[in-house]
Amino acid sequence: MSIGLIGRKVGMTQVFAADGTMVAVSVLEVAPNTVTGLRTAERDGYTAVQLGTDEKKKLTKPRLGQLKGLPQLATTREFRLDDISAYEVGQAIAIADLFAEGDEVDVTGVSKGKGFAGHIKRHHFHRGPTTHGSDHHREPGSIGPGTTPGRVYKGVKMAGHMGSDRVTTKKVKVVRTDADRNLLLLKGSLPGPRGSLILVKKA
Repeated sequence: MSIGLIGRKVGMTQVFAADGTMVAVSVLEVAPNTVTGLRTAERDGYTAVQLGTDEKKKLTKPRLGQLKGLPQLATTREFRLDDISAYEVGQAIAIADLFAEGDEVDVTGVSKGKGFAGHIKRHHFHRGPTTHGSDHHREPGSIGPGTTPGRVYKGVKMAGHMGSDRVTTKKVKVVRTDADRNLLLLKGSLPGPRGSLILVKKA
C-alpha cells in the first residue's frame, strides 16, 4: 500500500518521446494535496492518510469542523498505509514528492456513464440473422433452460445500466511531469470524462 494524490482529468494530447515517436497521453491536473487527517489503528481500527484538494469558499458546517485550522477543501480521499509516521496534518504533498518520469502508477476513476444499453453494446454479443424471415436481429436469445432450473440464474449478461463504474487502470507509465503547472502526463487513455476526479498512486 502506498500513498497517492487526488487530481482531475484535463483531457488528452500527444507528445514526442526522446526517440522521435509520438505518444498519446492523458493530462492530469494534480494540485498539491493537503493532509487533512490521519487514521490510527487504536482509534479507527486501521491506518490511513486522508488528503484534501479543491479549495472552495463555501462548505457545510460539519466539513468546516473537520477542517479546523486547514484550508477549505471540498474533496477528500483516504489512502491506506501501513506506516503513517512520516505524515502530519497540514502537510502538503506535490507531484514532485511522489512521481517522476518513467514511473508506473495505478489510476482510479469513474468510467463514463452510457445510460441503459442493450446486450450487444454492453457485453459485445453477436447479433442474429438479418435475412430469411428472421425477426431475431438484436434480441438476447436464450437466457437459460426452461424445465431445469426453471428460472434465470443470477449474473446472466443482459441489457442494463452501462458505465459509471469505479475503474482502476494498472501500471500506467508516467511520460512527463510538470511541477510548475501541476500537470502529470500519463501514457494512453484513463477512465472518466474531462474534469472527473482521478486518484493516482505508485503501482
